[in-house]
Amino acid sequence: MPSNTGRRGPGWRIALLAMAILPASAAAAEDPSDLILKDGFDAGRFAPEGGLYYKDNAEQRAGRVTFQEKNVLTGRGAVTLSVQPLCGKGARNCSERAEVWERPGVLANYDRTVWYGFAMRLDDPVPQNDTRYVMAQWKRAIIPGAEGDYSPFLALRLYRGRLGVTVETDLVEAFPIGGPERPNGCLPGEAQVLNRPKARQTRALVAIETGSTAADYPSYFNACAPGIAVTRHADLPLARKGWIDFVFRSQPGPGGNGHVEIIADGRQIATVKGHIGHHGVGLGSTQYFKFGPYRAANAGPWSVSYDDFRRGPRCEDVIHDGQCPQP
Repeated sequence: MPSNTGRRGPGWRIALLAMAILPASAAAAEDPSDLILKDGFDAGRFAPEGGLYYKDNAEQRAGRVTFQEKNVLTGRGAVTLSVQPLCGKGARNCSERAEVWERPGVLANYDRTVWYGFAMRLDDPVPQNDTRYVMAQWKRAIIPGAEGDYSPFLALRLYRGRLGVTVETDLVEAFPIGGPERPNGCLPGEAQVLNRPKARQTRALVAIETGSTAADYPSYFNACAPGIAVTRHADLPLARKGWIDFVFRSQPGPGGNGHVEIIADGRQIATVKGHIGHHGVGLGSTQYFKFGPYRAANAGPWSVSYDDFRRGPRCEDVIHDGQCPQP
């Protein structure tokens, strides 16, 4: 639960109030996709102009929100999100989250391009095991009561203590590595993927940490998808580096016109184009972003700190260092 010092401190009522207030720019924006949102977490609460809140549900009750001034990147404050064990031993389909969401009133349309920037610091200890760890994710809204479990179309993850970025889409054609079509691996520009027929989705690993190889990541990324094109410009910074400033372009396109850009500390990491995201019965018309630790049930605390959140319709609205990619 949001708090300055614990689960229900003096910042709790302030945070709830901020949830109900739209950013001042929202009144002038005909389309929320055009909003420019910013929150430096300097006021010990979520700023109304940032459009963020902490969602209260069962999984989120494993989490804690702490607005702190000890470890910051810019300004006076940052927010630390942490999870504690909540799922019982041997529990199935249980997860633990401490995620900050975009408020419903600021959500961008699914067919619009939106740029996001935020700084992230993985606090010690950094998990080293091979299970689900997600620190930021973008999803398509789902209509309440709809069937299906759609993974994020873009996600910043941790694999065995190493950073990785994935994109996801509806199931697309993929050729197993070592098979007759791809005996020696993926062709230049093809994404290395995990095909999940039961979920009817394909997940691509599109960026890895510097100094790593594909062998350092799960072996289930064992096929190649021509429908997802990846240009790798550089690798991600080390997970243990400290503060990393990320910029992402979010443009889902399940029909093949998706476009994602990944920038870290001002350096262009990857360009991803093609089939990105989902379409189908029960899916809504908006996209949404959330950040904070999300994991499969696992013993031990885990915390991640964030600073300097920003969002806008153009790269220039969010980038601090480096150059914006050419269209």
